[in-house]
Amino acid sequence: MNTNRRNVYILSLTLVVIMLGFGMVMPIMPFYIENLGAGGSELGLLIASYATMRLIFAPIWGGISDRHGRKPILMIGILGYGIAMILFGLSTNLWMLFVSRILSGILSSATSPTTMAYIGDSTSEEERGGGMGLLGAAMGVGTILGPALGGLLGSASLSMPFFIAGGTSFLTLGLVAVFLPESLPPEKRQPAKEQHKTNPLRDLWASIFSPIGILLFMAFISTCGLMIFYGIFGLYAAAKFDFGPKEIGWIFMVFGLISAITQGLLVGPLTKRWGESPLIKISLLATAVAFMLISLADSVVTVMLTIGFFTLTTALLSPAVTSLTSKRATMDQGITMGLSNVFISLGRIAGPLLAGVLFDWQIEYPYYSGAVIMVLGFVVSLIWISTSRPKTLATQ
Repeated sequence: MNTNRRNVYILSLTLVVIMLGFGMVMPIMPFYIENLGAGGSELGLLIASYATMRLIFAPIWGGISDRHGRKPILMIGILGYGIAMILFGLSTNLWMLFVSRILSGILSSATSPTTMAYIGDSTSEEERGGGMGLLGAAMGVGTILGPALGGLLGSASLSMPFFIAGGTSFLTLGLVAVFLPESLPPEKRQPAKEQHKTNPLRDLWASIFSPIGILLFMAFISTCGLMIFYGIFGLYAAAKFDFGPKEIGWIFMVFGLISAITQGLLVGPLTKRWGESPLIKISLLATAVAFMLISLADSVVTVMLTIGFFTLTTALLSPAVTSLTSKRATMDQGITMGLSNVFISLGRIAGPLLAGVLFDWQIEYPYYSGAVIMVLGFVVSLIWISTSRPKTLATQ
């Protein structure tokens, strides 16, 4: 097996494990906090606290990996995630849940920018779209298999899924320690004397007006739209189709497989054939259409079909945005991917919050807003995202 290919598979397995925990939370969390005497506002704050920690710490970890290498930072993220999952399973008070989720957000945020930067270090521009697609497929598998596993395991014990997620992460840590080589040699790292030059707020502000500024906006748009759907789908399906947690978990699993197949098998060939820019534009418009179709669905069959179409379009969008961001970066890969995760985290915060507020007004409003947001992204992409491919990657 090609060494780079093997490394991508190891990174993909790592993300599967990390995202399994995230997925397990989806069907279990409402019941978990209910047992501790909490309600919807506490649930929203719990989700926001995790996303906020990722927002703050992802670029910091990305910058640290530029100075000290990818592998040690990735291992810190995996270890911290495993500890946080065990603590979550042991929680008997609401404050313990907050501590474990905040700790998970702080430490596990090291994994995503580091794995993406690893791909940027070790793949050619032609292969990068496929590499990002495999990582996206891994995240999709973990995120969506998680609810099904969480629902099945949680029927015996609400704590069991978190203990399993923690134990699996420790096994993955050993795999990374033994088999994954460092992708950033010492001579290519940011010199220690330049550490004081790394300022996350300055880098964030500069990135908005850099060549990747529009792509960072696209990362926010695509994630916000995805989280509008996932953040409110459980309530929407329960209100409109009388679905329960178990049914919702299995639906997420099925569409997670669609996402994984799409990102693992289609993203690479489509980006090589068309390029990332056309794929982004097509996916934005198609996702807007999918949102409208979901809001119009009036039976279980039609809602399944429309959500399947939605899953396909969003599965093409995210890795294309990430790949093009990596190619057009004008700063270190670690910092670039960290900044990309800032905007992804903003989308994870804004999407569910917007969906929740609109759902309380009218259950179809979240999907109308998703369509509007995607149309806005499509118009912006037509104006500011060129289809030409840069000849070289502008990284340090």
